[in-house]
Amino acid sequence: MNNISFPNLGISLTINPVAFTVFSRPVHWYALIILTGFLLAALFVTATCEKRGIKKENVWDVALYGLVAGIIGARIYYVLFALDEFNSFWEMLQIWNGGLAIYGGIIGAVISTAIYCRIKKLNMFAMFDIACPGLFIGQAIGRFGNFVNAEVYGGETSSLFGMSINGAPPVHPLFLYEAVWNVIGLVILLLIRDKKKADGQVFCFYLMWYSIGRFFLEGMRNPAYILYVIPGKLGISQLVAVVLVIVAGIGAVVLQKRAKKAAAAEATEES
Repeated sequence: MNNISFPNLGISLTINPVAFTVFSRPVHWYALIILTGFLLAALFVTATCEKRGIKKENVWDVALYGLVAGIIGARIYYVLFALDEFNSFWEMLQIWNGGLAIYGGIIGAVISTAIYCRIKKLNMFAMFDIACPGLFIGQAIGRFGNFVNAEVYGGETSSLFGMSINGAPPVHPLFLYEAVWNVIGLVILLLIRDKKKADGQVFCFYLMWYSIGRFFLEGMRNPAYILYVIPGKLGISQLVAVVLVIVAGIGAVVLQKRAKKAAAAEATEES
């Protein structure tokens, strides 16, 4: 049981990370929250995909393959940068004991989606663009899994939103900051996605927006929750965030130039 309070807001909650048991096996709120985020994300995307040229069955295929690949990718990413935490290969497989990294999940889902689109001969960049609102939705909801587990918080703070865990001094509730950042990104994305100049640019926006937020929030994390490249100085997620912002920015420009060139070539052929 965890007592989580927001002293400056007068809010206090006692939360059991275990929602219920099935045949004596615990079912954690974290898993249920992640599943809820996945389902709401998939439902939103399927409700908006067909008018953008992608069939619902393709979206569900991508979502399910992406879920599996994302979990595998998130675990591999975490293990690779936290090898000293494991004493055996079996421990590395024990995902139920925690240890997932969101960037690994994104990488896994992107790879599975690219393979699926190649096999099905679908427009990969269009699929990425259509899926982006779902990514924001899933991540915004999924972060509340950290809340119920009382984990992945920041340093001590006296701010209005300071969160106290089991009576300890208030800390930054990074789960809340990141959830809000993702919701803002979702709103902006929905306002601009039909104004894109080329397929893939919406996905580039997603990568840039999420990575900018992640860079700063990662720097606020309690060191116990940071996977470091340079011990005590630079987290791997911060490094990946910087790389993705640069790659996505360049990618958005390149995709637009490619689309413009293709349109010009098509116009020439027609004339």
